[in-house]
Amino acid sequence: MLRPVMVSSAAVVLVAASFSPSAAAEGGAPPGRVVIDVVAVNGSGCPAGTAAVAVAPDNTAFTVSYSDYLAQVGLGAKPTDFRKNCQLGLNVHVPQGYTYAIARADYRGFAHLERGATGMERASYYFQGMSQTTAVSHRFAGPLSDNWQTADITDAAALVYAPCGVQRILNVNTELRVGAGSSDPSTTNSFMAMDSTDGSVNTLYHFAWKECP
Repeated sequence: MLRPVMVSSAAVVLVAASFSPSAAAEGGAPPGRVVIDVVAVNGSGCPAGTAAVAVAPDNTAFTVSYSDYLAQVGLGAKPTDFRKNCQLGLNVHVPQGYTYAIARADYRGFAHLERGATGMERASYYFQGMSQTTAVSHRFAGPLSDNWQTADITDAAALVYAPCGVQRILNVNTELRVGAGSSDPSTTNSFMAMDSTDGSVNTLYHFAWKECP
């Protein structure tokens, strides 16, 4: 079972990063190097060159960073700007004899919602060719002008692992949506952004590892 936690507060480039995940892998992380190839990127929230993927040095997690992921309504917004999305297809190369699942996903950004306006962050994950899909939504209500952060946590018994010995693409779909609600879009602007303007990690996916039989 996936438990949501929420607090207020393209050419995709593969880069190296140094960071400390807030949660360890469910099982021991494998030795060797984990490499992620981005094989597909689609969506209005991740135009070419505006997203980056990096693997933690200790193999416990990977990050996705965005620089142009903004949904908005009102002054200065186009009719289609109320919803932005991004779909990433990731080929995760793991050391032989191991497989992985996504145990937790942490998202963050900044939101400015006028009184009466609403916002939503949604994410889903699934392996190519497998029917199990995990999707979680987090909703926000104005007035709000602050950093936001959410966490999607999967119980150990509900983890969906990639099949052993078979290379399957991990699909990660995210969405931001903003509604004017009872606010006046002719005189105000409401938005939600999933970006890291301060240079810190904004989206963090924690691995759970297990050895293959």
